[in-house]
Amino acid sequence: MNYTLYKTFGSHLKKNDGVDGVLFTLWAPNAMKVSVVGDFNDWDGKRNYMNKDIQTGVWTLFIPNLKEGTIYKYMIADKNQKIFMKSDSFAFYSEVRPNTASIVYNPFKSFPWEDKKWLEKRASENLYSKPISIYELHLGSWKRNYNRGDGPEDGREFLNYREIAKKLVPYILETGFTHIEILPLTEHPLDTSWGYQGVGYFSITSRYGSPEDFKYLVNECHKAGIGVILDWVPGHFCKDAHGLYRFDGTPFLNTKTKF
Repeated sequence: MNYTLYKTFGSHLKKNDGVDGVLFTLWAPNAMKVSVVGDFNDWDGKRNYMNKDIQTGVWTLFIPNLKEGTIYKYMIADKNQKIFMKSDSFAFYSEVRPNTASIVYNPFKSFPWEDKKWLEKRASENLYSKPISIYELHLGSWKRNYNRGDGPEDGREFLNYREIAKKLVPYILETGFTHIEILPLTEHPLDTSWGYQGVGYFSITSRYGSPEDFKYLVNECHKAGIGVILDWVPGHFCKDAHGLYRFDGTPFLNTKTKF
């Protein structure tokens, strides 16, 4: 298993021949045509066709002058010329549902972490020699009772990661839990699934804010001495049309490409 594919696949801000832009890379071995579409080309699949490596089934395209925040999808044609509009399963950020496009985002930008003391303590301790107490929660339903004034003042349905941090950290400290375990936060189409049936396996859900907002939540927990555990459930496969289901028109079962 290759644990570093996210560094290659998806959309990455790059410089090509001195020009800034975005390099798109995906694996769709049985597709006949693939193009990148978005607001930048009026969602026209004839403007930005991708190039296929026949041996690997990997498609690539560098589009100059695109920037972080660009909204995009892949337009894929199968052997019967049936067209699919797919989100990027390697995207690092996604539109807020019910919209389903992917968003160009740089996850490697710096963040002012303040949890060094907690990380050092975790590394020096024997985790098996002391008791732990884990509080499991779903961020979307833990706090959003507008009638009690717990919800956002602007009427948003969910609290932001930062707003959750301000309420959650004091609660965990008061109740004495050592860790929180958060139900799946990868992007998913259905609120009531509680994060299961994901479509964005590298994309933190935009329901509660940006990746920076999520980093803030983790940072605040660590500063308070609270460990953070994330549920990851790629086995709960989602059949929504924009997801991995029959991504290139086939179930991939007969493909033996190795990376």
